[in-house]
Amino acid sequence: MKDKSMQIKMEGYEVVEKKAEPGGNSARIYVPKHWAGKRVRAVRLDP
Repeated sequence: MKDKSMQIKMEGYEVVEKKAEPGGNSARIYVPKHWAGKRVRAVRLDP
């Protein structure tokens, strides 16, 4: 199944855009330390 782009609208307080890097058997991104304990969302931007 091919990935299809979709439009997503979100409201929030800050945004970061980073490349996910390999980490063990998954991938990870690092966010600012003051985000610890807060709810966050990550959205894949590339197909």
